[in-house]
Amino acid sequence: MSRHLLGLRDLSVTQIQHLLDLAQSYADGERPAGILAGRTLMTLFYEPSTRTEISFELAAKRAGAEVVRCDVDRSSVKKGESFVDTVQTLEALGADAIVIRHPMAGAPTLASQLVRCAVINAGDGMHEHPTQGLLDLLTVSQGKKRIAGLKVALVGDVLHSRVARSALWGFTKLGASLTLVGPPTLLPPLLPSSLFPLPSQVTMTSSLEEGLQDADVVMALRMQLERQQHGYVPS
Repeated sequence: MSRHLLGLRDLSVTQIQHLLDLAQSYADGERPAGILAGRTLMTLFYEPSTRTEISFELAAKRAGAEVVRCDVDRSSVKKGESFVDTVQTLEALGADAIVIRHPMAGAPTLASQLVRCAVINAGDGMHEHPTQGLLDLLTVSQGKKRIAGLKVALVGDVLHSRVARSALWGFTKLGASLTLVGPPTLLPPLLPSSLFPLPSQVTMTSSLEEGLQDADVVMALRMQLERQQHGYVPS
């Protein structure tokens, strides 16, 4: 498995299942003590975060790692330092892994091509949020005892949601079918694109009643106001 985690689209079914099995074993109390002792994890968040950033810090500390938070608002980024220079500086200072959240889709992938340490995508623009996707898969698996064969409805601002993209790849790879539900302006284009390619197990509808019919799981997505660029959004 690659040392990077950039998106669920890049992972095989076997890799996704391995991560879910490992996470479940940790949740069951089988976490090896000090597994990350002597390692340094650095977080680099160009966008606000509560749950994701704190979750990474807690998980790393509980595994024995040292955690260093790079506060972008108090860093040389405010003086014009580029993303490339910042990432390479963190590696030079001893990062074994860098957790990146960035408004630009592809920023963590770019970072992974520039450094030797591990890069973890904590959300990049409208691209993906793979760790959130893995958490959603684990939560559903715990509640439903399976993923394969489930009917999952994603409801809300699907078009602008990186969470939706990771859910789309994760659930379909593990055998679930997805229905994307929302007003037309908040759904992806009917024709697959590089920005929002659609696996064959995905359907779309603007009817909430139709979208929720026979659904085993419903995921509600918030309005991504920070990513909507003066588009028309129906009430």
